[in-house]
Amino acid sequence: MQRLSALFDFTTLSLLATVALAAFLPCRGEAAVVFDWISIAAIALLFFLHGARLSREAIIAGLTHWRLHLLVLACTFVAFPLLGLGIQALAPAGLLTAELVIGILFLCALPSTVQSSIAFTSIARGNVAAAVCSASISNLLGVFLTPLLVSILLATHGGMPLNLAAIMKIVLELFLPFVAGHLSRPLLGCWVERHRQLLAITDRGTVLLVVYIAFSASVVEGLWQLLPLSALAALLGITATMLAIALGGTTWLSRRLGFNREDEIAIVFCASKKSLASGVPMAKILFAGNPALGLIVLPVLLYHQIQLMACAVIAQRHARRAPVPARIA
Repeated sequence: MQRLSALFDFTTLSLLATVALAAFLPCRGEAAVVFDWISIAAIALLFFLHGARLSREAIIAGLTHWRLHLLVLACTFVAFPLLGLGIQALAPAGLLTAELVIGILFLCALPSTVQSSIAFTSIARGNVAAAVCSASISNLLGVFLTPLLVSILLATHGGMPLNLAAIMKIVLELFLPFVAGHLSRPLLGCWVERHRQLLAITDRGTVLLVVYIAFSASVVEGLWQLLPLSALAALLGITATMLAIALGGTTWLSRRLGFNREDEIAIVFCASKKSLASGVPMAKILFAGNPALGLIVLPVLLYHQIQLMACAVIAQRHARRAPVPARIA
């Protein structure tokens, strides 16, 4: 638990340091163009490694739990968007800026996270095979569903027509590297398993790079000066409430539908999470050229940090309550 907490502390501090760096030393001009190309290569490498790590055995083992996967996908791509629309309708006028509202709706359209969903399910002694399969399916479908949902959810904000070019770019930069990585697993699978730390470093490094580029653009345009502190505080409260609803709702649904303890753990951790590793690159493509990109991804960053801290506590609590296997005399 101490190592897990240390990792989250490092992740949080790294994100804060990246935002501070963008505030005082933003990339601009030719440097921004260079950083943009580097981020494209880093994103492709990240999804290539994710594909190489996913074993076919885990997919086959997990696919037998089709009811579990349907529930996770329904929560991720149906319940969450409805929750976002509810927040938009109930939030008092002027509580949040337009960019933050767009960011919340974008957050609700994102797929589940992969690494932390699997890690927390494992710590809590849940159904790891189902978590691997469910989180991976969510991310693959998110390549196509997230742009569609974003275009629907943003209809009340002047509309965002479904951009086929953006979808193709997401497919090229995220989906194809993932497929290529999975196809190369017979050659690279063992090496990737031995160097899991490389995937973790690539994951964090890619996210930090894209966050730096996004926040730099907002700083250069002077948009951060227009963000009231009250709006930031309200956003923090809203994202925490969203997570509480997601955790409580998925727990209640999994029990009502008769899932066992191990499946319930996988459902809760997969269906309540949103992917920072997929969300930030997608935002970079879907909102390309938007100087408010840094503000749009802010809800994703906050939700990510809150979900890590809350789920670390929940996973450890499940681990303590897990039945201890009987010893054979």
